[in-house]
Amino acid sequence: MKLNLLAIAIAASPTILGAQDLVTRNRVGLPDAPNTLTFRLTAYDLYSTDQDTKAAFEELFSEFIEARPDWKIETQLQTGNIGQEQARLLQQVRAGRGPDCAMIDSSQLAVFKNAGVLQPMNAVFSEEEVADLFPYVRDAITDESGNVLAWWWFTDLRVLYRDTSVVPDAPQTWDEVQVAAEAAVEEGKEGILFNGGRWEGTAFDWLANYWAQGGTLVDENGAPVFAEGENRQKFLDAVAYYQRLVEAGAAPQRVTSITDYDSFNAAAAAGTAAMFVGGNWQYGQLRNTLPDEDFADWAVSELPGPTADQRATGTGGWSIAALSEDPEKAELCGEIVKEIYAGPGNTYQGLLPTSEAIYERYDAYDGPEFELFAEALQNGVARPGAEIYPEISNQIQILIGDVLSGSASPEEALAAAASAVQAAYERQ
Repeated sequence: MKLNLLAIAIAASPTILGAQDLVTRNRVGLPDAPNTLTFRLTAYDLYSTDQDTKAAFEELFSEFIEARPDWKIETQLQTGNIGQEQARLLQQVRAGRGPDCAMIDSSQLAVFKNAGVLQPMNAVFSEEEVADLFPYVRDAITDESGNVLAWWWFTDLRVLYRDTSVVPDAPQTWDEVQVAAEAAVEEGKEGILFNGGRWEGTAFDWLANYWAQGGTLVDENGAPVFAEGENRQKFLDAVAYYQRLVEAGAAPQRVTSITDYDSFNAAAAAGTAAMFVGGNWQYGQLRNTLPDEDFADWAVSELPGPTADQRATGTGGWSIAALSEDPEKAELCGEIVKEIYAGPGNTYQGLLPTSEAIYERYDAYDGPEFELFAEALQNGVARPGAEIYPEISNQIQILIGDVLSGSASPEEALAAAASAVQAAYERQ
Protein backbone atom coordinates (compact mmCIF):
# COMPACT_ATOMS: atom_id res chain seq x y z
CA MET A 1 0.00 0.00 0.00
CA LYS A 2 2.86 2.35 0.81
CA LEU A 3 4.42 1.85 -2.62
CA ASN A 4 1.05 2.47 -4.30
CA LEU A 5 0.63 5.75 -2.45
CA LEU A 6 4.10 6.81 -3.49
CA ALA A 7 3.38 5.93 -7.10
CA ILE A 8 0.19 8.01 -6.99
CA ALA A 9 2.07 10.92 -5.47
CA ILE A 10 4.72 10.77 -8.17
CA ALA A 11 2.16 10.52 -10.96
CA ALA A 12 0.37 13.57 -9.55
CA SER A 13 3.57 15.61 -9.53
CA PRO A 14 4.81 15.96 -13.11
CA THR A 15 7.58 18.33 -12.00
CA ILE A 16 9.21 15.46 -10.12
CA LEU A 17 9.87 13.44 -13.23
CA GLY A 18 9.65 16.13 -15.89
CA ALA A 19 11.55 15.57 -19.11
CA GLN A 20 14.91 15.15 -17.44
CA ASP A 21 16.80 11.92 -17.72
CA LEU A 22 16.73 10.21 -14.32
CA VAL A 23 19.87 8.21 -15.08
CA THR A 24 22.98 10.04 -16.23
CA ARG A 25 26.61 9.01 -16.30
CA ASN A 26 27.13 10.00 -12.67
CA ARG A 27 23.67 10.47 -11.19
CA VAL A 28 20.38 8.69 -10.62
CA GLY A 29 17.47 11.03 -9.80
CA LEU A 30 16.85 14.72 -10.24
CA PRO A 31 19.84 17.05 -9.80
CA ASP A 32 18.01 19.28 -7.31
CA ALA A 33 16.78 16.48 -5.02
CA PRO A 34 17.39 17.61 -1.41
CA ASN A 35 19.06 14.40 -0.24
CA THR A 36 22.13 12.74 -1.75
CA LEU A 37 23.58 9.24 -1.44
CA THR A 38 26.96 8.50 -2.96
CA PHE A 39 27.24 4.97 -4.33
CA ARG A 40 30.45 3.42 -5.65
CA LEU A 41 29.66 0.55 -7.98
CA THR A 42 31.22 -1.59 -10.68
CA ALA A 43 30.66 -1.07 -14.37
CA TYR A 44 28.96 -4.40 -14.96
CA ASP A 45 25.30 -3.44 -14.57
CA LEU A 46 24.03 0.15 -14.59
CA TYR A 47 26.98 1.24 -16.70
CA SER A 48 27.60 -2.00 -18.54
CA THR A 49 29.02 -1.89 -22.05
CA ASP A 50 26.29 -4.39 -22.94
CA GLN A 51 23.43 -2.12 -23.97
CA ASP A 52 20.66 -4.54 -23.00
CA THR A 53 22.08 -4.95 -19.50
CA LYS A 54 22.56 -1.20 -19.19
CA ALA A 55 18.96 -0.55 -20.25
CA ALA A 56 17.58 -3.14 -17.82
CA PHE A 57 19.38 -1.59 -14.84
CA GLU A 58 18.50 1.92 -15.92
CA GLU A 59 14.86 0.89 -15.69
CA LEU A 60 15.36 -0.70 -12.26
CA PHE A 61 17.16 2.37 -10.92
CA SER A 62 14.58 4.71 -12.45
CA GLU A 63 11.74 2.86 -10.74
CA PHE A 64 13.68 2.89 -7.48
CA ILE A 65 14.34 6.63 -7.50
CA GLU A 66 10.84 7.51 -8.73
CA ALA A 67 9.56 6.03 -5.48
CA ARG A 68 12.01 8.27 -3.58
CA PRO A 69 11.77 11.70 -5.24
CA ASP A 70 13.57 13.42 -2.36
CA TRP A 71 16.75 11.47 -3.08
CA LYS A 72 19.39 11.41 -5.77
CA ILE A 73 22.19 8.86 -6.05
CA GLU A 74 25.57 10.15 -7.15
CA THR A 75 27.45 7.23 -8.68
CA GLN A 76 31.16 6.59 -8.70
CA LEU A 77 32.64 3.86 -10.91
CA GLN A 78 35.35 1.45 -9.87
CA THR A 79 37.92 0.21 -12.35
CA GLY A 80 38.44 -3.47 -13.10
CA ASN A 81 41.51 -3.61 -10.85
CA ILE A 82 39.67 -5.09 -7.89
CA GLY A 83 42.52 -5.21 -5.39
CA GLN A 84 43.68 -1.68 -6.08
CA GLU A 85 40.17 -0.23 -6.09
CA GLN A 86 39.13 -1.93 -2.88
CA ALA A 87 42.30 -0.83 -1.09
CA ARG A 88 41.66 2.75 -2.22
CA LEU A 89 38.05 2.52 -1.05
CA LEU A 90 39.05 1.35 2.42
CA GLN A 91 41.68 4.06 2.70
CA GLN A 92 39.15 6.74 1.77
CA VAL A 93 36.55 5.44 4.20
CA ARG A 94 39.06 5.44 7.04
CA ALA A 95 39.96 9.05 6.15
CA GLY A 96 36.31 10.09 6.12
CA ARG A 97 36.26 10.61 2.35
CA GLY A 98 34.51 7.42 1.27
CA PRO A 99 31.12 6.96 -0.40
CA ASP A 100 27.95 6.35 1.60
CA CYS A 101 27.36 2.96 -0.05
CA ALA A 102 29.62 0.74 -2.09
CA MET A 103 30.07 -2.59 -3.80
CA ILE A 104 32.67 -4.69 -2.00
CA ASP A 105 34.12 -7.80 -3.57
CA SER A 106 33.54 -10.88 -1.45
CA SER A 107 37.30 -11.46 -1.33
CA GLN A 108 37.72 -8.12 0.47
CA LEU A 109 34.66 -8.24 2.70
CA ALA A 110 36.53 -9.60 5.73
CA VAL A 111 39.05 -6.76 5.48
CA PHE A 112 36.31 -4.12 5.62
CA LYS A 113 34.49 -6.03 8.35
CA ASN A 114 37.60 -6.29 10.52
CA ALA A 115 38.34 -2.60 9.95
CA GLY A 116 35.03 -1.73 11.61
CA VAL A 117 33.84 0.57 8.80
CA LEU A 118 30.67 -1.28 7.79
CA GLN A 119 27.42 0.15 9.12
CA PRO A 120 24.44 -2.06 10.10
CA MET A 121 21.52 -2.39 7.67
CA ASN A 122 19.29 -4.26 10.13
CA ALA A 123 16.33 -2.02 9.33
CA VAL A 124 16.13 -3.50 5.83
CA PHE A 125 16.78 -7.22 6.26
CA SER A 126 14.71 -9.49 8.50
CA GLU A 127 16.03 -12.36 10.58
CA GLU A 128 14.20 -14.74 8.24
CA GLU A 129 15.95 -13.29 5.20
CA VAL A 130 19.33 -13.59 6.88
CA ALA A 131 18.60 -17.19 7.92
CA ASP A 132 17.74 -18.04 4.30
CA LEU A 133 21.25 -17.19 3.08
CA PHE A 134 23.78 -19.91 2.35
CA PRO A 135 25.81 -20.53 5.54
CA TYR A 136 29.14 -19.22 4.20
CA VAL A 137 27.37 -16.06 3.02
CA ARG A 138 25.51 -15.54 6.28
CA ASP A 139 28.72 -15.85 8.28
CA ALA A 140 30.48 -13.36 6.04
CA ILE A 141 27.89 -10.57 6.20
CA THR A 142 26.99 -10.62 9.90
CA ASP A 143 28.95 -9.92 13.08
CA GLU A 144 28.89 -11.75 16.38
CA SER A 145 25.83 -9.77 17.48
CA GLY A 146 23.90 -10.68 14.33
CA ASN A 147 24.11 -7.22 12.75
CA VAL A 148 23.82 -7.19 8.96
CA LEU A 149 26.99 -5.41 7.86
CA ALA A 150 26.67 -6.06 4.10
CA TRP A 151 24.50 -8.03 1.70
CA TRP A 152 26.32 -10.55 -0.49
CA TRP A 153 23.82 -10.34 -3.32
CA PHE A 154 25.19 -12.92 -5.74
CA THR A 155 27.64 -15.73 -5.69
CA ASP A 156 29.38 -17.40 -8.56
CA LEU A 157 31.59 -20.30 -9.43
CA ARG A 158 34.09 -21.29 -12.07
CA VAL A 159 33.37 -24.01 -14.61
CA LEU A 160 34.94 -25.38 -17.78
CA TYR A 161 33.39 -24.21 -21.03
CA ARG A 162 33.99 -26.25 -24.16
CA ASP A 163 33.01 -26.21 -27.80
CA THR A 164 31.52 -29.69 -28.16
CA SER A 165 32.15 -29.69 -31.89
CA VAL A 166 35.86 -29.73 -31.00
CA VAL A 167 35.84 -31.30 -27.51
CA PRO A 168 32.79 -33.59 -27.41
CA ASP A 169 33.46 -35.14 -23.98
CA ALA A 170 34.00 -33.19 -20.79
CA PRO A 171 37.56 -33.65 -19.47
CA GLN A 172 37.53 -35.01 -15.94
CA THR A 173 41.19 -34.60 -14.99
CA TRP A 174 44.08 -32.24 -15.64
CA ASP A 175 45.69 -34.76 -17.97
CA GLU A 176 42.47 -35.09 -19.97
CA VAL A 177 42.32 -31.30 -20.31
CA GLN A 178 45.80 -31.23 -21.79
CA VAL A 179 45.08 -34.08 -24.22
CA ALA A 180 41.86 -32.44 -25.41
CA ALA A 181 43.49 -29.02 -25.70
CA GLU A 182 46.45 -30.34 -27.70
CA ALA A 183 44.05 -32.12 -30.06
CA ALA A 184 42.13 -28.86 -30.51
CA VAL A 185 45.34 -27.00 -31.33
CA GLU A 186 45.98 -29.50 -34.11
CA GLU A 187 42.61 -28.46 -35.53
CA GLY A 188 43.71 -24.82 -35.56
CA LYS A 189 42.06 -23.74 -32.30
CA GLU A 190 43.40 -22.29 -29.08
CA GLY A 191 43.22 -25.32 -26.81
CA ILE A 192 42.27 -23.75 -23.49
CA LEU A 193 42.17 -20.18 -22.22
CA PHE A 194 42.31 -18.97 -18.64
CA ASN A 195 43.16 -15.80 -16.76
CA GLY A 196 46.91 -15.45 -16.38
CA GLY A 197 47.49 -11.70 -16.11
CA ARG A 198 47.85 -9.71 -12.93
CA TRP A 199 44.44 -9.39 -11.34
CA GLU A 200 42.26 -11.13 -8.76
CA GLY A 201 40.55 -13.34 -11.35
CA THR A 202 43.83 -15.09 -12.12
CA ALA A 203 44.48 -16.07 -8.52
CA PHE A 204 40.89 -17.03 -7.79
CA ASP A 205 40.39 -19.16 -10.89
CA TRP A 206 43.69 -20.97 -10.35
CA LEU A 207 43.03 -21.62 -6.66
CA ALA A 208 40.41 -24.23 -7.56
CA ASN A 209 43.28 -26.49 -8.61
CA TYR A 210 44.94 -26.06 -5.22
CA TRP A 211 41.73 -26.45 -3.23
CA ALA A 212 40.82 -29.61 -5.18
CA GLN A 213 43.78 -31.29 -3.50
CA GLY A 214 42.70 -30.14 -0.05
CA GLY A 215 45.19 -27.30 0.14
CA THR A 216 44.61 -24.44 2.58
CA LEU A 217 45.86 -20.87 2.40
CA VAL A 218 45.72 -19.85 6.06
CA ASP A 219 45.41 -21.56 9.42
CA GLU A 220 42.69 -21.01 12.02
CA ASN A 221 44.44 -17.84 13.18
CA GLY A 222 44.63 -16.35 9.70
CA ALA A 223 48.35 -16.99 9.28
CA PRO A 224 49.60 -18.00 5.81
CA VAL A 225 50.42 -21.72 5.50
CA PHE A 226 50.24 -22.37 1.74
CA ALA A 227 54.01 -22.92 1.47
CA GLU A 228 54.27 -25.24 4.47
CA GLY A 229 54.04 -29.01 4.98
CA GLU A 230 51.72 -30.88 2.61
CA ASN A 231 50.35 -27.60 1.30
CA ARG A 232 53.63 -26.82 -0.40
CA GLN A 233 53.55 -29.80 -2.75
CA LYS A 234 49.87 -29.31 -3.49
CA PHE A 235 50.59 -25.72 -4.40
CA LEU A 236 53.49 -26.65 -6.65
CA ASP A 237 51.42 -29.37 -8.37
CA ALA A 238 48.66 -26.88 -9.14
CA VAL A 239 51.15 -24.38 -10.58
CA ALA A 240 52.80 -27.12 -12.63
CA TYR A 241 49.41 -27.94 -14.20
CA TYR A 242 49.17 -24.45 -15.72
CA GLN A 243 52.86 -24.48 -16.61
CA ARG A 244 52.51 -27.75 -18.56
CA LEU A 245 49.55 -26.40 -20.52
CA VAL A 246 51.51 -23.36 -21.68
CA GLU A 247 54.78 -25.19 -22.34
CA ALA A 248 52.95 -27.84 -24.40
CA GLY A 249 51.11 -25.19 -26.41
CA ALA A 250 47.78 -26.49 -25.14
CA ALA A 251 47.23 -22.97 -23.77
CA PRO A 252 48.56 -20.03 -25.79
CA GLN A 253 51.24 -17.78 -24.34
CA ARG A 254 48.77 -14.91 -24.47
CA VAL A 255 47.02 -16.19 -21.35
CA THR A 256 49.69 -14.30 -19.38
CA SER A 257 48.05 -11.04 -20.52
CA ILE A 258 44.39 -12.01 -20.03
CA THR A 259 42.82 -10.01 -17.21
CA ASP A 260 39.09 -10.23 -17.89
CA TYR A 261 36.41 -12.76 -18.78
CA ASP A 262 35.25 -10.82 -21.83
CA SER A 263 38.29 -12.16 -23.70
CA PHE A 264 36.80 -15.65 -23.47
CA ASN A 265 33.43 -14.52 -24.81
CA ALA A 266 35.20 -12.82 -27.69
CA ALA A 267 37.15 -15.98 -28.49
CA ALA A 268 33.96 -18.05 -28.39
CA ALA A 269 32.22 -15.60 -30.71
CA ALA A 270 35.17 -15.68 -33.10
CA GLY A 271 35.27 -19.47 -33.03
CA THR A 272 38.95 -19.52 -32.06
CA ALA A 273 38.87 -21.21 -28.64
CA ALA A 274 38.05 -24.82 -27.86
CA MET A 275 37.84 -24.46 -24.05
CA PHE A 276 38.11 -21.83 -21.37
CA VAL A 277 37.88 -21.54 -17.60
CA GLY A 278 35.10 -19.06 -16.95
CA GLY A 279 32.38 -17.94 -14.62
CA ASN A 280 28.87 -19.33 -14.51
CA TRP A 281 27.46 -15.94 -15.57
CA GLN A 282 29.12 -16.29 -18.97
CA TYR A 283 26.67 -19.00 -19.95
CA GLY A 284 23.90 -16.43 -20.19
CA GLN A 285 26.20 -13.98 -21.95
CA LEU A 286 27.08 -16.54 -24.61
CA ARG A 287 23.42 -17.45 -25.06
CA ASN A 288 22.55 -13.79 -25.57
CA THR A 289 25.38 -12.99 -27.98
CA LEU A 290 26.07 -16.10 -30.07
CA PRO A 291 23.85 -17.25 -32.93
CA ASP A 292 21.62 -20.11 -31.80
CA GLU A 293 23.45 -22.66 -33.91
CA ASP A 294 26.82 -21.62 -32.46
CA PHE A 295 25.61 -21.46 -28.87
CA ALA A 296 24.23 -24.99 -29.21
CA ASP A 297 27.81 -26.25 -29.50
CA TRP A 298 28.86 -24.84 -26.12
CA ALA A 299 28.55 -26.82 -22.89
CA VAL A 300 29.68 -26.41 -19.29
CA SER A 301 31.08 -28.96 -16.87
CA GLU A 302 32.79 -29.02 -13.50
CA LEU A 303 36.40 -27.94 -13.35
CA PRO A 304 38.64 -31.00 -13.69
CA GLY A 305 40.93 -31.95 -10.84
CA PRO A 306 44.16 -33.92 -10.57
CA THR A 307 41.87 -36.97 -10.41
CA ALA A 308 38.21 -37.30 -11.29
CA ASP A 309 37.34 -37.49 -7.59
CA GLN A 310 39.23 -34.35 -6.57
CA ARG A 311 37.17 -31.29 -7.42
CA ALA A 312 36.80 -27.72 -6.26
CA THR A 313 35.50 -24.43 -7.56
CA GLY A 314 35.87 -20.98 -6.13
CA THR A 315 32.71 -19.24 -4.97
CA GLY A 316 32.93 -15.49 -5.25
CA GLY A 317 30.58 -12.65 -6.01
CA TRP A 318 29.94 -9.12 -4.80
CA SER A 319 28.34 -7.55 -1.77
CA ILE A 320 26.94 -4.08 -1.16
CA ALA A 321 27.58 -2.33 2.15
CA ALA A 322 26.69 0.91 3.89
CA LEU A 323 29.69 3.01 4.84
CA SER A 324 27.83 6.07 6.13
CA GLU A 325 26.98 6.43 9.80
CA ASP A 326 23.76 8.24 8.80
CA PRO A 327 20.96 5.70 9.50
CA GLU A 328 18.84 6.98 6.61
CA LYS A 329 21.67 6.52 4.16
CA ALA A 330 22.49 3.07 5.53
CA GLU A 331 18.85 2.10 5.10
CA LEU A 332 18.71 3.45 1.55
CA CYS A 333 21.87 1.50 0.71
CA GLY A 334 20.21 -1.68 1.94
CA GLU A 335 17.08 -0.92 -0.06
CA ILE A 336 19.17 -0.53 -3.23
CA VAL A 337 20.60 -4.03 -2.90
CA LYS A 338 17.27 -5.54 -1.84
CA GLU A 339 15.08 -3.98 -4.51
CA ILE A 340 17.47 -3.73 -7.46
CA TYR A 341 20.21 -6.31 -7.14
CA ALA A 342 19.13 -9.26 -4.97
CA GLY A 343 16.39 -10.71 -7.14
CA PRO A 344 15.72 -8.66 -10.29
CA GLY A 345 19.41 -8.02 -10.92
CA ASN A 346 20.27 -11.66 -10.25
CA THR A 347 17.73 -13.01 -12.67
CA TYR A 348 18.41 -10.60 -15.51
CA GLN A 349 22.13 -11.34 -15.55
CA GLY A 350 21.81 -15.01 -14.69
CA LEU A 351 23.81 -14.48 -11.50
CA LEU A 352 23.46 -17.08 -8.79
CA PRO A 353 21.50 -15.81 -5.76
CA THR A 354 22.75 -16.32 -2.23
CA SER A 355 19.24 -17.02 -0.96
CA GLU A 356 17.20 -20.18 -1.39
CA ALA A 357 14.01 -18.12 -1.64
CA ILE A 358 15.17 -16.33 -4.79
CA TYR A 359 15.88 -19.62 -6.53
CA GLU A 360 12.30 -20.64 -5.83
CA ARG A 361 10.77 -17.28 -6.70
CA TYR A 362 12.09 -16.92 -10.26
CA ASP A 363 11.69 -19.40 -13.09
CA ALA A 364 14.95 -18.07 -14.58
CA TYR A 365 16.69 -20.73 -12.49
CA ASP A 366 14.86 -23.67 -14.01
CA GLY A 367 17.37 -24.38 -16.80
CA PRO A 368 19.60 -27.49 -16.86
CA GLU A 369 22.72 -25.36 -16.54
CA PHE A 370 21.58 -24.32 -13.07
CA GLU A 371 21.40 -27.97 -12.07
CA LEU A 372 25.05 -28.26 -13.07
CA PHE A 373 25.95 -25.09 -11.20
CA ALA A 374 24.13 -26.32 -8.09
CA GLU A 375 25.99 -29.63 -8.27
CA ALA A 376 29.34 -27.92 -8.75
CA LEU A 377 28.65 -25.63 -5.78
CA GLN A 378 28.72 -28.71 -3.58
CA ASN A 379 32.48 -28.52 -4.15
CA GLY A 380 32.54 -24.75 -3.73
CA VAL A 381 35.22 -23.03 -1.67
CA ALA A 382 35.03 -19.41 -0.55
CA ARG A 383 38.11 -17.26 -0.17
CA PRO A 384 39.28 -17.20 3.45
CA GLY A 385 38.01 -14.42 5.65
CA ALA A 386 41.54 -13.42 6.58
CA GLU A 387 43.11 -9.99 6.35
CA ILE A 388 46.17 -11.42 4.63
CA TYR A 389 44.18 -12.87 1.71
CA PRO A 390 44.54 -9.83 -0.61
CA GLU A 391 48.33 -10.08 -0.34
CA ILE A 392 48.23 -13.85 -0.87
CA SER A 393 46.20 -13.22 -4.02
CA ASN A 394 48.61 -10.50 -5.15
CA GLN A 395 51.59 -12.81 -4.77
CA ILE A 396 49.83 -15.69 -6.54
CA GLN A 397 49.19 -13.38 -9.48
CA ILE A 398 52.86 -12.45 -9.63
CA LEU A 399 53.90 -16.08 -9.19
CA ILE A 400 51.73 -17.35 -12.04
CA GLY A 401 52.97 -14.62 -14.34
CA ASP A 402 56.60 -15.39 -13.54
CA VAL A 403 56.19 -19.14 -14.00
CA LEU A 404 54.17 -18.97 -17.22
CA SER A 405 56.55 -16.44 -18.76
CA GLY A 406 59.50 -18.65 -17.85
CA SER A 407 61.21 -16.07 -15.66
CA ALA A 408 61.07 -18.28 -12.55
CA SER A 409 60.61 -21.93 -11.69
CA PRO A 410 57.56 -22.89 -9.59
CA GLU A 411 59.84 -23.48 -6.59
CA GLU A 412 61.58 -20.11 -6.93
CA ALA A 413 58.31 -18.28 -7.45
CA LEU A 414 56.68 -19.97 -4.45
CA ALA A 415 59.62 -19.12 -2.20
CA ALA A 416 59.41 -15.45 -3.23
CA ALA A 417 55.63 -15.39 -2.76
CA ALA A 418 55.78 -17.02 0.66
CA SER A 419 58.47 -14.59 1.81
CA ALA A 420 56.50 -11.54 0.65
CA VAL A 421 53.26 -12.76 2.23
CA GLN A 422 54.94 -13.58 5.53
CA ALA A 423 56.51 -10.13 5.65
CA ALA A 424 53.12 -8.53 5.01
CA TYR A 425 51.51 -10.70 7.66
CA GLU A 426 54.07 -9.65 10.25
CA ARG A 427 53.36 -5.99 9.46
CA GLN A 428 49.64 -6.36 10.19
